[in-house]
Amino acid sequence: MSSENLPQSPEQQLRKPRVAVVFGGRSSEHGISVVTAGAVMRSIDRTKYDVLPIGITTDGRWALTADEPDRMTIADRKTPSVEQLAESAQGGVVLSVDPGSREVVYSEPGSVPKALGEVDVVFPVLHGPYGEDGTLQGLLELSGVPYVGSGVLASAVGQDKEYMKRVFISFGLPVGPYLVIRPREWEKDASAARKKIIDFAGDHGWPLFVKPARAGSSIGITKVDDLSGLDAAIEEAQRHDPKILVESLLRGREIECGVLEFEDGPRASVPAEIPPVSSHEFYDFEAKYIDSAAGLVPAPLTDEQTAEVRRLAVEAFDAASCEGLVRADFFLTEDGEFVINEINTMPGFTPISMYPRMWQESGVSYPELVDMLIQAALRRTTGLR
Repeated sequence: MSSENLPQSPEQQLRKPRVAVVFGGRSSEHGISVVTAGAVMRSIDRTKYDVLPIGITTDGRWALTADEPDRMTIADRKTPSVEQLAESAQGGVVLSVDPGSREVVYSEPGSVPKALGEVDVVFPVLHGPYGEDGTLQGLLELSGVPYVGSGVLASAVGQDKEYMKRVFISFGLPVGPYLVIRPREWEKDASAARKKIIDFAGDHGWPLFVKPARAGSSIGITKVDDLSGLDAAIEEAQRHDPKILVESLLRGREIECGVLEFEDGPRASVPAEIPPVSSHEFYDFEAKYIDSAAGLVPAPLTDEQTAEVRRLAVEAFDAASCEGLVRADFFLTEDGEFVINEINTMPGFTPISMYPRMWQESGVSYPELVDMLIQAALRRTTGLR
C-alpha cells in the first residue's frame, strides 16, 4: 500500500506538512548546494510548513544539520560545507525505503535510534552527480516520498550533457557542434582520442570548450584557444568526470529562460541575458557565484525573439520529460538563430541566481516560487506518472 493511500491520524491531519531540505552531496558542487539550501530555507513559510534540514557530507553521510540558513552563505570567497553545519561528526539520518512509511530516523554510534517524524515532501537542492542526476530521485521513488523537481529519467538526461543533446536533436531542437570522449576511448588510446578533438577543431575552429559531461555550475570547464592548452583542459575536465564533452565556440549572445510547472502546465519566464564579463574568459563558476556577474533581466530582445526563446524553453522542458522547474540556456547566434546549450533541472537558487531573478521579473517572488514548487510536489504521486 502506498503512503498516499494510508489513512491519516488526527495528528497527521492537524500538523503542518514537513519539508525535508536535502543539500550538500558528494559532487564538486557541494558548496553551492549548501548556499542554495540556505536561500530556500530562509524563504520557506514557517507558518505553513515545518522544515527538516538534512545535509549530505562530501563522503556521502546523511547528517542532521542546524536550521540556521544565515550560516549557509559564501564568506571570504569560500562556500560553506555540510561538515561545518552537522550537529554530529558521526550521526546519520536514514529515510525508510518502505513506501508505507515516510519516517526519518537519526542514529549515532552507541545510542538508541531516534525517530524524527514523517516527511511529507523532499526539496532536493543537490547539484551535480549523486543527487541532481536521478540517483536521489530513485531513492525517493522507492521510499514513496514526493519531491520537488524532475523524476529519474529527466534528472539523468539533464545531468548528462551528451544524452541531453541527443534528446534535443531527436525532438528537432537546434544544437551546436559537439564531441564526446568516453573514458574507455581515453584509456584504450589517448592519442587517438586527442586526435579526434584536434580534427574537431580543424572542422569547427578554435577556441573550443572542454568540459565534464556530467557536472554543472561551470565547474571544470576550460576555454582552449589553441593546441597548447588542450592537455591541461582535458586533465581539468577529467578531474570532475572521466567522460568529457568538447564544444565549438558559438559566437553570439548568451540567453537564459526559466520554466516553471503551473497547475495547467509549464510556462516560461521572461528571458535573461548573460553579458560578457570582462574579468573572466566566460561565465564560469567564479563569475556566477563569487564575483556575482550581473545578468540583464529581462533580456533586451525583440518581441519575436522573446516569444521564440520562451517557446523553445518549454519544448526543451517537455522533450526531456521534466517536472517542476528548469533553466534553459541558449545562444543567440550572429545570424539571429537560437541554439540550445543545455537545461538545468535544479538550477542555482541563490539570491543572485538567474532562475529566481527571471521569475521575479515575471511576477513570481522568491517565496512564492519556493511555495509553488513545494505545492506542485505535494500534488504529484511517486511512481509512474
